[in-house]
Amino acid sequence: MSEYKEFTDRMEKTCSVLVESFNAVRAGRANAAVLDKITVEYYGSVTPIQQLATISTPDPRTLAIQPWDGSVLKGIEKAILASDLGINPQNDGRVIRLVFPQLTEERRKDLVKQVKKYGEEAKVAIRNIRRDAMDKFKKMQKASEITEDDCKDLEKGLQKLTDDYIKKVEGLCAKKEKELTEI
Repeated sequence: MSEYKEFTDRMEKTCSVLVESFNAVRAGRANAAVLDKITVEYYGSVTPIQQLATISTPDPRTLAIQPWDGSVLKGIEKAILASDLGINPQNDGRVIRLVFPQLTEERRKDLVKQVKKYGEEAKVAIRNIRRDAMDKFKKMQKASEITEDDCKDLEKGLQKLTDDYIKKVEGLCAKKEKELTEI
């Protein structure tokens, strides 16, 4: 399996990126992961919110963001408003609260579509990795590093690996869709 190590690592990374993307899709429950990609200008450098504040969940549908430095409160509020989160922050002068509304049926369907899109992008990425691997094996065969039979065997193994990762992506998508559609 050492021939596949490089490609297995790349496919695993694709799945990790997919899970990160899913974490940013909010499912009606407060989840600090929705803030992962939001950054704030702080003393001349772009800084993630997690490095500027304590983030807590006082109840299942609320996130509380309490900055360690009160001067950055307005910056955090602006960054959240500018993001694609779709939630208006409530600023009381010390803490910013994000209240996640219950998802409507229409919003759930939109989120499921988004999840499917992410899943499809991950499958395309995995197929591209397979294509890169096939090209590498064919070059090795042309350079007489491996025989034609070895190349066929490697391609069969690679196809099985690809199928396994496609199934894994489909499983991740199904799990996220289930989470979004349950009330």
